[in-house]
Amino acid sequence: MSDRRRPNRREPFDHFARESRHVLVFEPFGNRAGFLCARARELRAVQLEIAAVLALRLERSGVKDGLCLVNAMHITASVFINDDEPGLHADYKRWLEWLAPYDASPERYHHNRTGEDNGDAHHKRQVMGREIVAAITAGKLDFGPWEQIFYGEFDGRRAKRVLVKVIGE
Repeated sequence: MSDRRRPNRREPFDHFARESRHVLVFEPFGNRAGFLCARARELRAVQLEIAAVLALRLERSGVKDGLCLVNAMHITASVFINDDEPGLHADYKRWLEWLAPYDASPERYHHNRTGEDNGDAHHKRQVMGREIVAAITAGKLDFGPWEQIFYGEFDGRRAKRVLVKVIGE
């Protein structure tokens, strides 16, 4: 797979990096697929709106009718659809921490007995989901009135990839 990725073709989204304090880079392979590479600069429970990045890729693909698959390719990250409202983001962060609080000790999470300290991040990802599939209609992502696509990062120590595939005509 690495032979299809070409670092010189990366498309930096500097406006996202400035606004969110996180780094997003798109690595295309072909005109209908690629990886959105994310590096969260904070640990735990970061939510990044990525619909605008996906809309740009969709426009470049030329697809007018089809589906867009967006898949977090790491077990401590998520892609989900919801409202882009700051209160809701704060609620999710608080709720996820209540469900699966960060605790590096191996007493709470058996996963941490392996030397890791991110057992909580695995649980948070399981709750929030792995991927979304959005309809493409007339060349645009077809959302409800308040829906947006988000990348959720629950561990934050590594660069991670999100697979984006545009399928259609």
